[in-house]
Amino acid sequence: MRFDNVLAEINGFGRFQLRTFLLLIIPRLTLPFNFLLNNFITFIPSHHCDIRSQNNGGVFRNLSLEERLNVNIPFEQDGSLSSCQMFAEPQYQLLSNSSNLTYIPTMPCQNGWIYDTTIFRSTLATEWDLVCDKKKMNRATATIFFVGVMLGSGIFGFLSDRFGRKKTLLLSYMASFIFGIATALSYNFLMFATMRFCTGLGLSGISISSFVLCLEWVEIRHRTTVAVLMSLDWSVGCVILPGVAYLINDWRFLTAAVISPLFPAMLCWWLPESARWLMSNGKTDDAHFYLSRCATVNGREDVMADLKPEVLSTVILVEDENRKYSYLDLVKTPKMRRRALLSGIVWFGVAFAYYGISLNISGFGVNIYLTQFIYGVIEIPAKGFVFFTVDKIGRRWNQAGMLILTGLLIFSSVFIHAAVGALGKMFSEGSFTIVFLYTTELYPTVMRQNGLGYCSFMARVGVAVSPLIMLLEDVWVNLPSFVFSLVALGSGLSASLLPETYNVRLPETIEDVEQTTYCALIQTDTGSAELLGKLYF
Repeated sequence: MRFDNVLAEINGFGRFQLRTFLLLIIPRLTLPFNFLLNNFITFIPSHHCDIRSQNNGGVFRNLSLEERLNVNIPFEQDGSLSSCQMFAEPQYQLLSNSSNLTYIPTMPCQNGWIYDTTIFRSTLATEWDLVCDKKKMNRATATIFFVGVMLGSGIFGFLSDRFGRKKTLLLSYMASFIFGIATALSYNFLMFATMRFCTGLGLSGISISSFVLCLEWVEIRHRTTVAVLMSLDWSVGCVILPGVAYLINDWRFLTAAVISPLFPAMLCWWLPESARWLMSNGKTDDAHFYLSRCATVNGREDVMADLKPEVLSTVILVEDENRKYSYLDLVKTPKMRRRALLSGIVWFGVAFAYYGISLNISGFGVNIYLTQFIYGVIEIPAKGFVFFTVDKIGRRWNQAGMLILTGLLIFSSVFIHAAVGALGKMFSEGSFTIVFLYTTELYPTVMRQNGLGYCSFMARVGVAVSPLIMLLEDVWVNLPSFVFSLVALGSGLSASLLPETYNVRLPETIEDVEQTTYCALIQTDTGSAELLGKLYF
């Protein structure tokens, strides 16, 4: 008797699962809010040198603002004022209709900048003058945040497998909220960068722990439905974020607003622990408590009446309940090592391509609010496509196909139109939707969070690198697109080498993964699990 049999008997998709889903889904809205926040708080508005201190013996009092700008600031080739240079001396001859075409010496801005506050009242760039020579510091904030997410994936993945999903998730809620508010209160750039790094570290725990906790309470037949529904929170968040940013155009208040959904989440101490994790770690009494609660809420109390803790301890074979697992167990055995290598490549490619598109919101040539809204809406059809196909053609070919289509569309955008690359975002989001479900099913319960933590780490490496790839535009304008395309195609090929997991019970131990054959299950209409035969990996 396996855990999936027990879960089917107490209704693995009832009111208990719905309640757990709702408790987890609202705090997850803060993930897209924070992961894409940099698109707004690092926005650089049009700006020019501040010449208000320039008086030149009172002459400027007789000039209009436009005339003062003309004699103090050079024009760019597109007719706009220079953002970083000013004339060394006022050039009054430029007030006449005839322009002096001889060389006029310029110098960097001496007294700060004046910013256009039409779109944003305040951003990081306007707060700490992160423009011109300091522009790279502004761009680095995204990489700093995602390095925090990258390290947090490894840390919280380990903590979740060692101490449980629930405790790790609540710790992530508190850490993310505290550091998020501290970010909004930062008084200099160093403090902001440090707090933003720590916020990313905390948010990574929410990303991986909430998904696994929810999915481990759901029976096989409804895993796809729950996985797709949970991924919808990301698309909904992407659609809502530009509206929130439009209404709150100060970076401090916006940063505080996007972390606020975590405040009520910190009070959710009644979240259930994963019974699957408890049983895999030999905590059968605690597992029995939560399974009994699930049975009661779902109206199946009679099932648990005869299933005592001592009987429950035989449901999952635990090699050694005192054994502590680590990331080294990912590479100690051949099939686990193969899965770790291929899934790591897939996650890197999924995130690399997705954020390569998402963090470049100037592609449509419209304002950033509308672009972000379009990017969010375009993801929803991908969710629907995944929902209807992932149980028909399987996880593996869906994952591989989405990545290959993403790569082809990014490549095509070089020759056709930039909007074609935006369609690549739709398929890259589809691949992101599948990869969480697929990876959760690939790794055994005793290593699931470690596996997902490692994969999330690889994804954040891809995220941290993707903004830097855009610097290759200085070498050749289309080079970044070719790099994103090749990585997506390579990741798609790697996904095709992974085993299929559709209708397969979740592996509980490393031995389950290493076995040559593996039993596949489906749920019958009566809710019981039946063997369908053997699925060879």
